[in-house]
This record gives sequence, C-alpha cells and structure tokens, in this order.
Amino acid sequence: MSDLEAKVNSMLNEEQWTRAALSSYTINNFKEFDELLEEVFGSDMEKEVQELCREQLEKNKNSIISLYISGILTLKHQQLDDSGMIHLINIFVDNHKWNLVEFLCRKVLEYGENKYALRTLEEFYSNENRDREKLEIWERLIKVDYEEAQIVRKLAEKKEEEGDREGAVDYYKKAIHRFIGKNQFSVVKDIWAKIIELGEQEYEFLFLIENRVSRVMDGEKAVQLLEDLYPAVFQREEWDVAIEILKKILTYDPKNNLARNQIVECYRNKYKGHSQLDEYIRLSNLNQGWRNVIEAITDFEKHISFDSGSFVFHKTWGVGLIKSIADDDIVIDFTKKRNHTMSLKMGVNALQSLSKDHIWVLKSIFPKDKLKAKIKKDHIWTLTTIIKSFDNSADIKKIKSELVPAILTPGEWTGWSSTAREILKTDSAFGNDPDRMDHYVVRDKPMSLEERIYNSFRTEKNFFKKINYMREFMETSDPNSDYFNEIFQFFAGYLKTANVNFNVVCSYLLVTKIARKYPFLNPGLNWGFKELFSDIDDVNVTPLFLEIDDSDLRREFLIKVRQEVEDWDRIYLSIFPFYQTKYIIDDLKGAGYRDRVNKLFTDVVERYREYREAFLWVARTYGDQEKWQESTGIKYEKVLINLIHLLDLTYRDIANKKDATNNRKISRGVETYLFKELRLENFILEGDKDTVYRLFSLINDVKDINPKLIVNLRKKIEEKFPDFKIAAARETRPLEAAKSRNFFVTEAALMEKQKELKQIIEVEIPKNSKEIGKAIELGDLKENAEYKAGKEKQESLQIAVGRLQDEIERARVFNPEEVDTKKVSFGTRVELVNLDTEETEVITILGPWESDPANRIISYVSPFGAALAGNRKAKKLSFEINEQKYNYQIVNIEKAEF
Repeated sequence: MSDLEAKVNSMLNEEQWTRAALSSYTINNFKEFDELLEEVFGSDMEKEVQELCREQLEKNKNSIISLYISGILTLKHQQLDDSGMIHLINIFVDNHKWNLVEFLCRKVLEYGENKYALRTLEEFYSNENRDREKLEIWERLIKVDYEEAQIVRKLAEKKEEEGDREGAVDYYKKAIHRFIGKNQFSVVKDIWAKIIELGEQEYEFLFLIENRVSRVMDGEKAVQLLEDLYPAVFQREEWDVAIEILKKILTYDPKNNLARNQIVECYRNKYKGHSQLDEYIRLSNLNQGWRNVIEAITDFEKHISFDSGSFVFHKTWGVGLIKSIADDDIVIDFTKKRNHTMSLKMGVNALQSLSKDHIWVLKSIFPKDKLKAKIKKDHIWTLTTIIKSFDNSADIKKIKSELVPAILTPGEWTGWSSTAREILKTDSAFGNDPDRMDHYVVRDKPMSLEERIYNSFRTEKNFFKKINYMREFMETSDPNSDYFNEIFQFFAGYLKTANVNFNVVCSYLLVTKIARKYPFLNPGLNWGFKELFSDIDDVNVTPLFLEIDDSDLRREFLIKVRQEVEDWDRIYLSIFPFYQTKYIIDDLKGAGYRDRVNKLFTDVVERYREYREAFLWVARTYGDQEKWQESTGIKYEKVLINLIHLLDLTYRDIANKKDATNNRKISRGVETYLFKELRLENFILEGDKDTVYRLFSLINDVKDINPKLIVNLRKKIEEKFPDFKIAAARETRPLEAAKSRNFFVTEAALMEKQKELKQIIEVEIPKNSKEIGKAIELGDLKENAEYKAGKEKQESLQIAVGRLQDEIERARVFNPEEVDTKKVSFGTRVELVNLDTEETEVITILGPWESDPANRIISYVSPFGAALAGNRKAKKLSFEINEQKYNYQIVNIEKAEF
C-alpha cells in the first residue's frame, strides 16, 4: 500500500473508530478533504483511493469522508452516477446543517450544472430570503430543468416589474411552452394575454403556440387564443395578419359567425381601392351563411386578384396584363396576343394571378441582359423573389428551372448556385419549409441558428442524419435550451425500449456521452453498457454493429465493448471481416492476442471470395513482403495469387451486374495495389523464371483486364528475361475479347462515343425536356401531338444513353504497339486473294465502332472478321456466311494505321 493509500485508509479508520458526530463537521473539515484530494489528483492512485472508499461504504453507507472523496472523484471523471454526493447532501439537509449543504451544493456545481444541487440551493435561499443568490440560482436552474415552468414565469414577471419588456417577453415565451407541456391551459391563456399586452408582434411564434395548443390540447382552446390576439392586430390595421388569424379560426370552427363577418370587414379594408370589390364579395357569397366559408374565401381570393393593372399567367400565352374589366368581360394584353377578351368566369379558371414582383413577370417585362446582371449581382434578392413567387416555398430544383437556361447558362449556374446554397443555409432571413425540408421559405423575421437546426432535426426521418443535426446544434448553439432538450429527449426516449436494436445502442452511446459533459442531462439510468450488451444475442452483435451508420459511434461502440465486455476479443474478431479498422488490430495485438490476429489474417486470405473488402484491406495495410512474413507467416506469393483471383472474380461479377458498384471499387483497389504500386511487377522481377511464368500466366488469363497493364508488365519481364517466351500466352487475347462481353476499340473511337454521350445528356435531353414542358402547357395531353412526339423522343434518347453507357463501359482501348502482324488480328491490314475470281482485296481489321465496310474496314467480331482472325500469311481459307461460300488465301499481313 502506498503512503497516500495509507493516509486515506487511516482517515477512514479513524472516522469509523471515533464515530464523529455530524454536528462536529465544519466547512474546514471538507477543505482538509480537498487538500487530500489534490494529492490524489496529482498521483496515479485515484482508482485505488476510490476502491478504499467503496469498501468503507459497504461497512458504513453514511461514511462522510468516503461519500465526499468518492463523490468528488466521480464528478471529476464526469461519470453519470452522482448518487454519492446527493446522499451526502441529504444527510446534512436532514440534520439542518445548512452552511454545509450550501458548501456541498456549490462544490458539486464546480464540476457542472446539477439539477438536484440547484434545486436544493433554490429552496435554501428562498427560506433564507437571500433574493440575490436565489435569482442567480433561478437563472441557472431553468436552463437545466426543462420541466420547471413556475420559476420561468416568476422571472418574466420580475423583468416586467423592472421595465425590461424584451427580457419579460423572452421569459414569457419560454414559460408558455413549458405550461403547454404541462397541459395547464388557464396559465397558458394568462401568459398569452401578457405577451399580447406587451405588444409582441412575432406572429410566427404566436402561430407556432396556437398550433401546438391545438395538437397538445384541442382546437377549441387554440380558437380562444386567436380570438384574444385578433383585436390587437385589427387595431394596428395589419390586414394580412388579421385575415390569416380569421382563416385559422374558421378552419377550426367553420360556423363561427363573428369570424366570418370580421373577415369580410378585413377584406373590405385591405382591398378598399379595388374596382370590383363589392361584386366579388357578392359572387363568392362570402357574407352568406349558407355557403361553405372555406370555399367562399377561396372563391373570393381567386376573383379579387383580377383588376385593371394586375398581371396574370396563361399556360399557352404566358404572362399578360389586365387592361380592363367591364361587367363579365376581361381584356388582357399578352405578349403575343394583344387585347384578348375572355369572360370573368373563364379567366378565374384559366388564369393564374401574379404579383408584380413575380419572377415570371420580371422575366417578361425586363430586358434579359438587365435582369441577368441583377441576378448575378444580388443572390439574396433573386432567392427572395423566386421563393415568394411560389407561395413562399421553393427548392433548389425549382430555383434552377426559373434561371436555367432562360437567364443563366448551365456553367454560370454552377458558380451562382454554390453561393446561393450557402446563403440559404446560413442567412437567417431564409428557413426550411416545416412540411418539406428540401424547400426553402423567406421568413418575415430572421430565424435563429438553433431554431433552424431544431426544425431540420424535427422533420428529418433518417436516424443518423438526426444525430448529425444534434451534433451541429451542440457545436453552434447553447445546449441549455428548450430546443436542445427536445432533441436530447428524442434519443433518451429510445432507452425505455425493451428490445435492443441499433437505435437503442446508438442512443445510449450519445446520451451517456452528452450527460458526462452536461451532468444536468443525466437521464438517471440504473444500468450501463454491460447490461445493455448482455441483451444482444451473440449472432446479432455483428449485424447490429454494421447497422450503426456512423463512424464515431462505431468507434465508441468498440471502445465500450473493450471496457465492459469480458470476451471483447471474440467480438472484435467476429466484427473485423465486415468492418476493417486498425484500431481493432492494434487493440488485439496490444492485449497479447497476436497469434489470434495472425489466424484471423490467414482466414481472411483463405476466404478471400467471402471477405473481399477485408482481404484487400489487410493486403494494403500490411502490403510489404517483410510485413506479411513477419505479421502472418503467409507467403507473399499466395497473397498476390489470391488478389489476381479476386480481380478476375470482381470483373466477372461486374459483367453479370452483381453488386457492380462495390465490385468496381474492389477491382480498382486491387489494380492499384498490383499495378500502380508496382507490387506485382517488383515481386515477379525479383523471382525466378518459374515465378514469372506462374504469376504472368495467372494475370494473363484474367479476361477483362486492361490490355495495357499486361503489355507493360510483359515488356518489363522481357527486359529482364530476353529469352523468355511469353508472347504465345497472348495470342488468343483478341479472340477471347471477341467472345467476352468486352470488345476492343481505338482511342479515337472511344473519344467520339464519349462526345456523343455528352451531347445527348447535356444538350439533347434538356432540349427535349423543355419541348415536353411547352407541350404540357398546351393542355389536353390525350390529343396533344407535340406531347406524344416529345415523349417518344425522350424514350429514344434514354435508350441511346443506356446503350452508349453500356458500350463505353465494355470498351477496351487497344494498344497500337500490341499489334501482332504474324496473324490476322485487331489493327492489321490484310491483303487477300479471292481464289474464285483471282482478284486481290485489301481489308483492315478493327473493332465494331470503327467498322466501315464501304471503305474496307471490317470488325473483328463480325462473321467475316472472325473467320479471318488468328490465321497466318499464306493460309488458305474456306468458310460460309449467310449461305454464301468464300475462298481466300492470305497474301500479306501488316500493321494498319489507326
């Protein structure tokens, strides 16, 4: 036992023997304990001291010294268990030792906010009439106890007494949310009245409260709040807001006659200069009780948008300006149809009213170059204009469709949109549509960053994206907020679930990690990771781990397994084939499991077909020959051979469209390892001829490998072994390519096909989409010839894209240096004698893309080309194609120009 341990042990024994009375403890005693703790903190004996205290508490659960020392050590390490310090405080509370209670609570708060300590101090200061200290505790308590509502209301009332209107409103807003959560409507109504009395005009907040009351309580109570708000808004002559309030009331209660009469009054005030106001009220039957009020409002608002000088849109004629309205006739000037007359009834149904600052109006009345300059210069104005043009909700796709190609080119859009996206993300004047998170809205009042993140979190469906929003909130905003509490409680709620799945495990890891940093968020769990893990069946551990789609949480899971699970090494070994990280290997080796790691690597190498990613990872991480021999004892040549087999396997799976994306990734990794990093070349050149033949034969038999890689490797081998005959191994490659899914092409032909594909995707398809859009505007799709023609062309373009993408994927560029003039093959110019006519014919053998029979260029995969392929000079040939017989003799073979 060390001197420090002996000192602590002596103190504990003395306490036990003397059985010191509680009344004898003073603050000075605890300061002496603090001096001892400083010694403990400066040593490496914290665990040992903690264990001594634990043993003492088993003998005497009320050991003051043990409770204090172990409690402070627990707080220092941000562990979730604060029960020791709470028990100690309660001992002195029960004995009315208030000076010690205050000291201990303040000591706990030195390590982070704690609800119990704050509430104990609040009660103490209230009883002692220590108002200054009480207010300080109130401010802190409401930030960590999200259910506390009365104190928030008291703070609001105090701010109001002090004449701090803004401070009072902020506290009343916080209080009203909390009382809604407690379902105390009478208090909610009182606070709502206070907020209105203080002149609050942030209507987005007020409507949010109304909506929440309707959901948590009922619509009738929401109506009461709106009816209390309406008089103040009417008095301020804010007609748009007043109308919105009345619409909400009528949505909840369509038979509310007072609201119906008031909305007519508001419309009269808003449109008092409109020439057709009375007529439109009459036509819509808005003031007639028999008409459905919602239908009447919709009807009226359709009509009222029509007046002289108003802009409208027709799906065929575009934007127009209403010249006049007389009786039932409307006269409209469209760009290409002046003085067009239609009935009011037809206009209401066929026309869409537009505000004068609608983007369609601006595009029709402003010169393109002037509007373009404005758009390129002023992103915020442009975004505001477009979003407001479409009922204050638009996504990036919609914004682009309004600008490209009418105003901006695709290239200009790329740069412009990058800035626009950043503005939409960071500028508080914009927010996300609560119903469609990919859509943006323009806010009447700026949205705080924490509210923006909260809204994104609330509407996000993906569990792991929600986690990212929570992390963003913690990095950029104050976790001591009601917004963050709702986010936190979402994950804490999973900890009450009986069945353990990845949601529960991830939530545990998140919640406990956050609670260590912010102890006031401690959910009070009476179980830990060890108990949680014991509820997971062995067979489900790896599948559950792989469902954790977050690298940080995966790492946290592994750390917890290492710390809490007895047979953690077995878990690590079972996870590794499916999730590779050096952390697993280093931990296993560091714990003395080197032999088990070597066995794991051997298993991965042997089962490379099953563990493809793991095999490639191990090869790349321990890629040098020396590392392999030292780490695994596996011969390096075997690793290379299995990698070649794996390359062939992935190529075949890609050809069969079997997990093509993942197999492409693996094949690229193997190619990089073998060829770009020169590992295969270096090993071959360091070996003997048997090694050369063995490995080259294997790689040469991989059908779909890029021929250039084989050619380059062969050259290197021939440089070292000039007399080594390996050309024969390549003789059949063009024929094999003809039989395989891939085919040879010239580099020029490949570039031409890529250019053709780009033209279709970037020019022809957008043009076709625009044509279809114009055809749709003509209406009546069943009899619309333009629409049908556009759709047919769209289908043919999509087929062409699919065909070109497939062919380009299968194409292999033939290396001109690889042309073999000893036989007819790709890239040769062949002179033939027709044995029937004795005429000489000269043909060039290339690929299907270069084929041009009129100019005597034949594809090697065509029946004629295939019949000639592989034959040598002077060879006589007889074959039949489509029931026609051919008899030729090969006179000469030379390299073609291509």
